[in-house]
Amino acid sequence: MTVSTPSEVSESNPAMSAIEFYFDYLSPYAYIAWTQLPKLARRYGRAVRPVPVLFAALLSANGTKGPAEIPRKREYVFRDAWRHCHALGLPFVPPPAHPFHPLLALRATTIAKSEAQPLLISALFAASWGGQRLAIDDARVIANVADSIGIPGVDLLAAANTDEAKGLLRTHTEEALARGAFGVPSMYVDGELFWGFDSFNHIERRLQGRDPVEGASLEEWRNLPSTATRPQT
Repeated sequence: MTVSTPSEVSESNPAMSAIEFYFDYLSPYAYIAWTQLPKLARRYGRAVRPVPVLFAALLSANGTKGPAEIPRKREYVFRDAWRHCHALGLPFVPPPAHPFHPLLALRATTIAKSEAQPLLISALFAASWGGQRLAIDDARVIANVADSIGIPGVDLLAAANTDEAKGLLRTHTEEALARGAFGVPSMYVDGELFWGFDSFNHIERRLQGRDPVEGASLEEWRNLPSTATRPQT
């Protein structure tokens, strides 16, 4: 499996702003995006700033359901993610349960030291989606994953259960909401939101200075009146 390494995530031109990557381990698309984003960023001299957020809180704040909560969409998402992984040569094995509770894994990632964080993210994605089929909502699994990459698992779990870790994750999630995020993965390139792995072509055009939306006024779109209500069958 191709994983992101600290050098891939941090190597950049200091004059260029980092691509911000808001993610939750629940999303198979976040897993796919994490394996590809550092390489894309590196081609344009950018760093990647990973930001763990609680997807469930984004859904609640926006009054929407997650794909896994809609049976037909749940099946489609798994098939679609599988196709993407096949095309990219990535392993793809669903976790033991979905949706699962990612809270502890997200807090552990949030509180991990910055130099170790990219490896931890890669390892937890590999554990849940990349073929290992481990339940990363289990504290023992998180500790074992951390140990396997040289992070003391017991110490990481202790830190993840502190008020500091809980507050950081909450702050990151509130930050995402304040910036208009509604799902994961959400990537920000120079302040512009791109949602989902299928937006990578648009991200690259943005990095090349060829984003057609750049400088365009969206006021007309924002101010379009709504003349319909949801019909009832």
